[in-house]
Amino acid sequence: MAFSQTLKRSTRTLETLKSSIHSSSSSSPSISVSIHPKPPTNKKTLENPDPKTLTEAENLCKLISNHPNHSHLESLLNSTQIKISPPLVTEVLKKLTNSGVFALSFFKWAEKHPGFKHTSDTYNSVIEALGKIKQFKIIWALVNDMKVKGLLDKTTFALISRRYARAKKVKEATEAFERMEKFGFKHELSDLNRFLDTLCKSRQVEYAHQVFDKMTKRKFVPDIKSYTILLEGWGQEMNLLKLDEVYREMKGNGFEPDVVAYGIIINAYCKAKKYDQAIKKFDEMKAKNVEPTAHIYCTLINGLGSEGRLSESLTFFELSKSCGHGIEAPTYNAVVGSYCWSMRMDDAFRVVDEMKSCGVGPNSRTFDIILHHLVKGRRIQESYSVFKRMRSEFECDPSVSTYEIMVRMFCNEGEIDMATSVWEEMKGEGILPGMHMFATLINAMCGEKRLQDACKYFEEMLDMGIRPPTHMFNKLKQALVSEGKEDVVMILTRRLEKLKTLLVVT
Repeated sequence: MAFSQTLKRSTRTLETLKSSIHSSSSSSPSISVSIHPKPPTNKKTLENPDPKTLTEAENLCKLISNHPNHSHLESLLNSTQIKISPPLVTEVLKKLTNSGVFALSFFKWAEKHPGFKHTSDTYNSVIEALGKIKQFKIIWALVNDMKVKGLLDKTTFALISRRYARAKKVKEATEAFERMEKFGFKHELSDLNRFLDTLCKSRQVEYAHQVFDKMTKRKFVPDIKSYTILLEGWGQEMNLLKLDEVYREMKGNGFEPDVVAYGIIINAYCKAKKYDQAIKKFDEMKAKNVEPTAHIYCTLINGLGSEGRLSESLTFFELSKSCGHGIEAPTYNAVVGSYCWSMRMDDAFRVVDEMKSCGVGPNSRTFDIILHHLVKGRRIQESYSVFKRMRSEFECDPSVSTYEIMVRMFCNEGEIDMATSVWEEMKGEGILPGMHMFATLINAMCGEKRLQDACKYFEEMLDMGIRPPTHMFNKLKQALVSEGKEDVVMILTRRLEKLKTLLVVT
């Protein structure tokens, strides 16, 4: 039976991956406190891979995404005869960030190549992918390997803290931050700031504020960045009372707001739909000779446009032109969005044409904005036409978020075949779906009684190491039971339990 065959295949794969990690860590010498010097790396190469590296990474990801059978993956990768390097492996792992299982499998495959050695960047990239599927026990085994090889850096702990925080494991996030010192790294203010930022971006602002109070009383003297992180956190929560409290404390400790602080406060007012106060802050910063950044103009253009205050939005666009900054894609995208909020789509496309003629886009974000508004207006055919024109007319590749918009649109319209067509196109480009995208498609298939297809994509989801949302799995189980397929429910449940226990989550 197809289900049982896949179950056995997945079990073997996960056991192999787990044992390979444990064998590498168990054979390593015991960990000492001293930090080995890291081998030099060319950061410029890693941050900006050359075109050949990007092309090879895309080809490898296409191969992996189109051949999810792990048992054949190694031989397929070997057949490419591509010469691997740390920048190439890092780029592939970044592209596989939505699939921790594929990322770990590729990581172990690369490790076997003669002459190849993993770097801090390759380790950190696979840790990021594994963190997204909450495989923290494997992550700490990798940390031990990095320690032995002298590859550990502070970025590793920041990544782990962030993944714990995103998983709402605040206690574990704090422990990961504190464990830095046990591995020989001294905490500095920049590390605290990064941890506070992690907590705030994970919607743990109140806890971040508690950590700030505790650490500043005991160990650190805060700088303006410490305060701006808290300002941003409370601003995202739209808690303007706490934002004003932090602002007053910041000024009381001798820190005048800089352009970053002003930008955060203006964004907070816009998010809370207090646009007049945002404009007042803008005028205040200008009066104090603090020059607004392009980001601040974007914030005001976006905010005013979303409220239907198009004329004022365009006024700030004209101001941004006169301030001496070159107009970049984010600013143009904000104007596109403003026109879209007023459903002036012809004007939005006029801006897109202007972007193209100026050589500053458009990019996938531009089209995501347009598609969002077209889909919201139920302009389905027009949305699909724009999606197809991205490549043919504007030479712009869709991103995973673009594909997600289209798949969700077709699912909501009951056009499952069109949704799967877009899905397969995405996979053909080497772009892997995330958990929310799987949930959208599987839920829609359940609603249309296409249970065989729903099970197929559910298994594909598990193959990638992604655990399904509880409500989605419950919906699938109910649909299967209503069709008398209790045996399939048992098989899928066992597969999910295997995923939870073989890749052990702490």
